[in-house]
Amino acid sequence: QVQLVESGGGLVQAGGSLRLSCAASGRTFSSYAMGWFRQAPGKEREFVAAISWRGGAPFYADSVKGRFTLSRDNANNTVYLQMNSLNPSDTAVYYCAADFQGSGSRAQYVYDYWGQGTQVTVSS
Repeated sequence: QVQLVESGGGLVQAGGSLRLSCAASGRTFSSYAMGWFRQAPGKEREFVAAISWRGGAPFYADSVKGRFTLSRDNANNTVYLQMNSLNPSDTAVYYCAADFQGSGSRAQYVYDYWGQGTQVTVSS
């Protein structure tokens, strides 16, 4: 079982940056693919970024490519989402998710565990 806790959200002006963290419990964090998703008000939850449990290059939604960077620190059981050049359309609740021995996926249904989410608000 894995428990995920996101942090780092907040209010930022357009053009600013935030770094989200997702801390995972358990001894097998390195065996999980990790993903970030977000849900804006009145919209469905959508994929943001993911990375395989084997590491390698993360992949991103087109809407965040070149602005967001996902990284993982297996020694500290944490995955990060560095968000730069934020704009109001990035306003959402951001969730991290874990998929045991997954390759990383845009599909939400493959993820076994989810965090509670952290709010990101970007003002214009």
